[in-house]
Amino acid sequence: MNDTVFYIALLVPALVVAIVFHEVAHGMVAKWLGDPTASSLGRLSFNPIRHVDPVGTLLIPGAMILMGGPPFGWAKPVPVVKQRLNNPRVDMMWVAAAGPGMNLLLALVAALMLGLFAPLLAVGIGGEPSFAAQALLTFLYLNVFLAIFNLLPIPPFDGSHIVEGLLPSSMAGTYAKLRNLGMGLFFLLIALVWFFPEWDVLGNTVGVPVNWLVDKYLGVASTIAGY
Repeated sequence: MNDTVFYIALLVPALVVAIVFHEVAHGMVAKWLGDPTASSLGRLSFNPIRHVDPVGTLLIPGAMILMGGPPFGWAKPVPVVKQRLNNPRVDMMWVAAAGPGMNLLLALVAALMLGLFAPLLAVGIGGEPSFAAQALLTFLYLNVFLAIFNLLPIPPFDGSHIVEGLLPSSMAGTYAKLRNLGMGLFFLLIALVWFFPEWDVLGNTVGVPVNWLVDKYLGVASTIAGY
């Protein structure tokens, strides 16, 4: 139980910050590109309550944590009216990329802090990594995971908007129709993770680029720390 509480204490703050910044980034870029919808509805706020989705922010991540799975989740999507953007087809790609981009930036901040404050963070009680060090490592890994996971080309993930913008117009319309199947595909993915852990679906797909990027970020931290 103590391990579970410790795990939750590391993950929940990291997940809330990562998700809130992710959503605010979508709304800010949309505003810069001509759509003030999120701003007018008060969604460019860093107050977590404005972004909490009972299922995506609480239920799914909580269940995944308790079952030992990856703690992915989502917030209430920031409203974006594609037609209000200056160049809807191209600008929607930038709006979609802003969320994962913010998560990668947050991961870089965590890496820089790990490097700059390495002497203070290195060792805690009993020779174990300090809580602060573990919190930063968790924050780094979680943000990289959320960035890569959200770039999957499964509607309504951010990656699907990027793919739709890159496709020729004739194909983009057909691809957009898959949005009706998007959440079904997502819950199928969750089911595979929960009920067939031996398949390691996420580890063999998303996990490959995640681990590669985490290694690069830790390399930055090590360089700054002089290790």
